[in-house]
Amino acid sequence: MQNPVRRLALSNLSAQASEQVALSAAPLLAVLSFGAGAEATGWLQAAQTLPFLLLALPADLLADRTSRLHLMIGAEAIRAAALLAILVLAGTGHLGIAGLAALGALGAGGTVAQGVAAPAIVPALVPRAALASANRALELGRSLAFMAGPALGGALIGWLGAGPAYGLAIGLSLLAVAPLAGLTEPPRPAPARRNLAGELREGVGFVLSHPLLRPILVTAVLFNAAWFLLQAALVVHAVRNLGLSATGVGTVLALFGAGMVAGALASPLLAARARLGALIAAGPLVALLASLLMLATAALPSPALAGAALFLFGAGPVLWTIHTTALRQAVTPGAMLGRVSATVMTATYGARPLGAALGALLAARWGVEACLLASSLGFAAQAAVILVSPAPGLREMPAASAASPA
Repeated sequence: MQNPVRRLALSNLSAQASEQVALSAAPLLAVLSFGAGAEATGWLQAAQTLPFLLLALPADLLADRTSRLHLMIGAEAIRAAALLAILVLAGTGHLGIAGLAALGALGAGGTVAQGVAAPAIVPALVPRAALASANRALELGRSLAFMAGPALGGALIGWLGAGPAYGLAIGLSLLAVAPLAGLTEPPRPAPARRNLAGELREGVGFVLSHPLLRPILVTAVLFNAAWFLLQAALVVHAVRNLGLSATGVGTVLALFGAGMVAGALASPLLAARARLGALIAAGPLVALLASLLMLATAALPSPALAGAALFLFGAGPVLWTIHTTALRQAVTPGAMLGRVSATVMTATYGARPLGAALGALLAARWGVEACLLASSLGFAAQAAVILVSPAPGLREMPAASAASPA
């Protein structure tokens, strides 16, 4: 891995770890300190993911017109400030669910900016042939964060309370800036001045008219909606139905990250032996299997079964992320990477608050079990979409001229 990518991966690891510690701490804090149920945690998840729907396209325009490095550094400043506010309010006894949701949404705004800028800068740092390797490095860092973050957040909440958990998240966010300071961003030609609506239409139009990117986008939208529908009730289900403590919840959630690490480490070996299309299809199929295992915990309340489901939720979809990101980077013109990435992020991550809100509504009316069932139906739909698309038939990375729409 080249040094610039190593620096970007280290920054990504620290930033993602900060996000995961905070995200795991928030619903635990709501359930254990405020007595929140599945409906309240669902709305909390919806609020904390709403910036992905509202801010991804504006962040995309910034990523295409300003320094992507500066955008990532600014994102960490926003995240650290929001986490510090949560820490202060919790320490003084003035924090409630509404404040936790609002400040979590502010911190997520920083996550959105980094999520757009990081993949957009990768093609400027490595040659085309190294895109999958660079994306694997970023995903491995993200996977390690998903493994360590929930375990650390759950343990700190359970042993010491919210203060140390959010203090760690602040430190990790600030630490993410150091590797970025050593990067040099290659100059880019100044984009032509165009109106906002035209730029947004161009990014959306490119994705929707592309025979490969369109079904990949729809699959990712359904996956994210189903995943956050499940997330809306998962912590309440783990505490009240599976009998787990805060530390136990963090440990089980960490198996999701362990699955991501396993998938990222296995990716080169699998890529050498399997077609690109098979690797793309693997993620949605494994996610469907994982959702069925999680649904089974409604009848058989087993922490081990829930942990196995979360491991599979991490292992399969990380292969999807690595290879579909490389595909998107390969077939998208460099000047459009920011707005195309933001189009994808807006649609896929924007499905998160919708899924979480649906989970809150289902939990309020029919309980946690309804969330588990509905999420399984969503995962079945996303697997069906990708299987009937041209993507599973890909043998290798298509050339941009052949894969791009006319």
